Order: sequence, then structure tokens, then C-alpha cells
Amino acid sequence: MPHTVPDSQLVRRAKAGELAAFEELVSRHERQIYTRAFRILQNSHDAEDVTQQAFLSAVENLGQFREESSFATWLYRIATFAALKLIRKRKGLDTISLEAATEPQEDYASIPHPEYIADWRQSPEQLVHRHETRQLLDDALAQLDEKHRLVFVLRDVEGLSVAETAATLELSEANVKVRLLRARLQLREQLTQTLGNPARRLVHEHHHH
Repeated sequence: MPHTVPDSQLVRRAKAGELAAFEELVSRHERQIYTRAFRILQNSHDAEDVTQQAFLSAVENLGQFREESSFATWLYRIATFAALKLIRKRKGLDTISLEAATEPQEDYASIPHPEYIADWRQSPEQLVHRHETRQLLDDALAQLDEKHRLVFVLRDVEGLSVAETAATLELSEANVKVRLLRARLQLREQLTQTLGNPARRLVHEHHHH
């Protein structure tokens, strides 16, 4: 089926029972869904399971898809919630929020100053959308702890608002903002080693809070 056929048309065909149309949607979006799931879970087997679950949920609920957003956006949300559900299941958190399972409310005073500053043309949240730097960013994401990685992925990769991210992770909006800033700073510092301009790099003295 030609890739020029828009997703919206394939969705309508799939809703009418055309299996080939849904198979084409799977073919178009399977890799991206796996990538999103892996960014959250950092485990290839779990990401594969979530990818399969996302498409199963999509086909089961296709009739309820009102097409107010794109099919890709709808599918990404399904995969995101499936991945978060798996994280909760891993930790036995079916009825406990992710907030309750982590440390108390974070604040800006707890954010360490970066050790390196380099001249960047793009920030981590911009780099995620560039194909040539995506693997570098994924490698850096893998170094973040889960709570900061989840906020960055939902806010800067998935494009959820602060309020939506907070609701999804059962966090306060203030905590989302702090965790997002922490994630961006940590990613920026890690990526500085590869993408920064060495001539502009400065090493700061350790700061005491």
C-alpha cells in the first residue's frame, strides 16, 4: 500500500474492517512505538511486549478513536500508558503512585550545578528530534535514573504538557518541573563531552549548598 495514503484514510478503512489497512498502520509506526517504549523501559524484551500490547489495544479500541488527534499521537499515548503500567507492575505499584514510591518533594535547591559548560546550538529537548543525534541522546537517557528519564520522555519526547505529565505520573506539577530541569541538565552535561565545543568548555569549582 503506497505510503502516500494518509494515516487518517487507513484508520477509516481499518474501522470498516480492512485488515490490510491496519497492517499498514502497524508497519508505519511499529519502529517508533518500540523506540518510545524502550526509552521509558530501557529493556528490549519489555519494549517489544509493550509494542505488541499497544497495537492489540489499538485494534481493540479503534472504534472508539475519535480522530481528534493523529493516529500516531493516539498510539503513542497507548504505548506510554502500557509502559508505565509495566513499571508499576514491576515494583508492585498497582495502587501506589510513582510519587509515593520515590523520595519526598524535590526543589530547585537540590539541583547541583553542572561541572561543565559548553557552547551548544541545541538543547537536549531539541536534539531528540534530530535523527543524527538520536542514538547519542538515547545512550545518555539510559544513564538517567528512572524518575528523571520518565519526566523527560513524557514532556520533551512525547510532547505532553506539564499538567498532563504530572497527571500521568501522579506527581505534582512542581515536582515535574524540577525533575525535568534535572533531566535536561544531566543530559546536557553528558552530551557536552560529545557535542560541546571544547574551546568554550569551562570547569567550575564545586559548589556547596
